[in-house]
This record gives sequence, C-alpha cells and structure tokens, in this order.
Amino acid sequence: MCLAVPGRVLEIEERDGTRMATVDFGGVVKEVCLEYLPDLQVGEYAIVHVGFALQRLDEESAKQTLELFAELGMLQEEFGDAWEMAAAEAGVAPAEEVHNQ
Repeated sequence: MCLAVPGRVLEIEERDGTRMATVDFGGVVKEVCLEYLPDLQVGEYAIVHVGFALQRLDEESAKQTLELFAELGMLQEEFGDAWEMAAAEAGVAPAEEVHNQ
C-alpha cells in the first residue's frame, strides 16, 4: 500500500535546481520534493505521497494522523524494510541474523 503521510519539514535545500526537504514522519526521516509546495517552510507540515509534498497541513491534524497510523502499524508498513517484513510474515529470520549466527 502507498499512503499519503503527513510529515514535518526539518530542513530545506536546493539540489540541481529542485527544492528538496528533509521530512520527519513520526520518527522516520526521508527526503521529499517540494516542487508542488514551493513556499513550504521549515517547521511546517505537509501531506507527502511518493516523495512529493502535495498539501500543507496544520500541526494538530498531522499529529493526530501520525498517531493513528502508528497505532494501526501503517507507518511500519509504509516505511519499514520490505524484505524484513516479508521474512517476519514467512517466519524466517532476517538475513543479518542468519549471517551473524
């Protein structure tokens, strides 16, 4: 599943002519393109989908949504390691545990 997830802008920089941000999604930090929200500022929240900030969001709504996603395990599903999750579902130890034995 691919969700639109609210995140808080931590820093902004321009890379090769594209405005990019480091965004915190409830503890998971990712790089996001700001081309659709060129006036978004550090400290503000936005809804992000497939690496693009799409819509500004107020802090209260963002925090409520992140809490709900965390309760439902959707943040781990969206941002977790797909190989690790598949191994867990199959009842197999993750690769690093197998190599460390």
